[in-house]
Amino acid sequence: MSAPTIRAASPARTCLLLSLPLLSLLWLSLQEHGGIEPALQVLLAPSLREVGDLLLYYAWWPRLTVALLAGGGLALAGVLMQQVLRNPLASPTTLGVAAGANLALLAATLLAPGLLALGREWVALAGGGLAMGLVFALAWRRGLAPIVVVLAGLVVNLYLGALASALLLFNHEALSGLMIWGAGSLAQNGWDGVATLWPRLAISSVAAWLLLRPLAVLELDDASARSLGISLRYLRFAGMGLAVFITASIVSVVGIIGFIGLAAPNIVRLAGARRLGERLLWGTLLGAVLLATTDLLLQSFTGLQSTLIPTGAVTGALGAPLLLWLIPRLKLQGNRPPQPATVLANRRVAPGRLIAVLVLGLLLATVLGLLLGQGADGWFWLAPADWDIMQWRLPRVLAAAASGLMLALAGTLLQRLSANPMASPEVLGVSGGCAIALIVGVFMLAAPSGGVLAGVGTLGAFATLLVLAVLNRRSGFVPERLLLTGVAITALFDAVRGVMLAGGDPRGQQVLAWLAGSTYYVDLDSALVMAALAALLALCTLPLSRWLDILPLGAATTRGLGVELGRARLALLLLVALLTACATLMVGPLSFVGLLAPHMARLLGLSRARQHLLGAALVGMLLMVLADWVGRQVIFPYEIPAGLVASLIGGAYFMWGLRRL
Repeated sequence: MSAPTIRAASPARTCLLLSLPLLSLLWLSLQEHGGIEPALQVLLAPSLREVGDLLLYYAWWPRLTVALLAGGGLALAGVLMQQVLRNPLASPTTLGVAAGANLALLAATLLAPGLLALGREWVALAGGGLAMGLVFALAWRRGLAPIVVVLAGLVVNLYLGALASALLLFNHEALSGLMIWGAGSLAQNGWDGVATLWPRLAISSVAAWLLLRPLAVLELDDASARSLGISLRYLRFAGMGLAVFITASIVSVVGIIGFIGLAAPNIVRLAGARRLGERLLWGTLLGAVLLATTDLLLQSFTGLQSTLIPTGAVTGALGAPLLLWLIPRLKLQGNRPPQPATVLANRRVAPGRLIAVLVLGLLLATVLGLLLGQGADGWFWLAPADWDIMQWRLPRVLAAAASGLMLALAGTLLQRLSANPMASPEVLGVSGGCAIALIVGVFMLAAPSGGVLAGVGTLGAFATLLVLAVLNRRSGFVPERLLLTGVAITALFDAVRGVMLAGGDPRGQQVLAWLAGSTYYVDLDSALVMAALAALLALCTLPLSRWLDILPLGAATTRGLGVELGRARLALLLLVALLTACATLMVGPLSFVGLLAPHMARLLGLSRARQHLLGAALVGMLLMVLADWVGRQVIFPYEIPAGLVASLIGGAYFMWGLRRL
């Protein structure tokens, strides 16, 4: 069944229609600066005697030009990536290229600023190329199957984002100016950005046009393409190399701009642009229109002087609903990831013994976290009765264990409910939706209590789950659509985070620490409450194990065994929302525990639902307690937040596991 198109439309008509808001905003903006004719005169023959003329020539016109160039370039890169990978989900942001370029620039700014003198775009190119190479390495054994490429890009994106968050957290003052730029700022104070971008994009456009006929062959299957005497490997590397160069050039000038490279190619495809040449032309034009429209809309609300809200963040906020609308209309072909049975180890004969070993490991990790640490005189064992130090360690160990327990249970419920081994609160955007609600609550409510924030976070997580259910119900919860929905929600979360952190609010540093997953701010009372709540929710989960054994068998079998499908799903989704909200409130959204713990429990042979839940819960607690302890000791006296450590460990494990699929 082919993907539906926008009826009675064409790419040209669609681009013209979407250009009308841009033309209106241009006219309104120029009227504020004296009219169209004076503004054009300032551009073509600048006298620069008035302040208004200076603002027009050195700020307004360069910003508009950079927006058009960056938008068109990102769309061009998106078309190339989608063509090379035969994957409508591919884009500079979903494949981690932009995140790699951003991380490389942050690292070079801190560690080797001399490299920036060679050209920021070359540093960004190295970072983006390494990120793309990692995605290729993870997906190569599966023939660059679309779903595996998206999974690899998603985990690389999250992993590199965690590393960037660590750099920002430990170098907040040194990188404070880059926080606005990294979120995608188009603000200009001259024509340097235009001078950097236009020759590179012009050369890239010519190169893309020269590759037009060879890349069109990729629409055939591999066997047919090889029969024409074409080297697919070199062709793919040429196409992806060009896309990475375009992305790196844009990131080096304006930072990360989300969704343009994903939305514009898919819109023109839906509008009827089937041939590669049409998609290159109209996709590039539409990308320029979308980004310029977004930026002018932002300026009309904030004013030219208020440049603290990054355009890239607003692009993500506007693009996420657009992508959610596109999801049911995209043709996503097959290549499902393996079902759980294909990655399971042999079922363990004596699961009770294994669970006892995990309990013992958790006890040892707890003792380690409470009693062993570093001080002014080096390593030492703490006496259990030494309350002066224990009162600081105990809340952190309790908070780490409770959050690990809840995230692991939430991930297990989602994986068994959707029959998707890649589902988790982090990957599907549930943690991101919860974090959006919590950040808005922190900034909008006057001194909100922990209970109020827990309620707000639960509403955000549950709303995310409802969006997932509504958008994917008709498709039968196909993994590709679930993952793309998660990508959209996560991008929306990134947009909200970028706006909040770039605004200069003093609460931004604390929010950044919380987003990284720090247990530093947890006191003993809060830790005890959360531990009790985690235990209560875990007890509520165990009686539902019969549903979890039955639901993966299908709707007909489930109803035949007397289970009310709608009620069971609603109850499980509500429980997932509560678990995710409480865990996110405690340690933030950055963690792979919800994805890692259920997989590790399966690999240990715990396949039945009750055993799976118990094993995943113990693994999640063990991982978070160890992550918290390692984060406190590895660079003592400084700390790495537990969520970041868990993300780095879990992300590395997930990439290793994905490589073996």
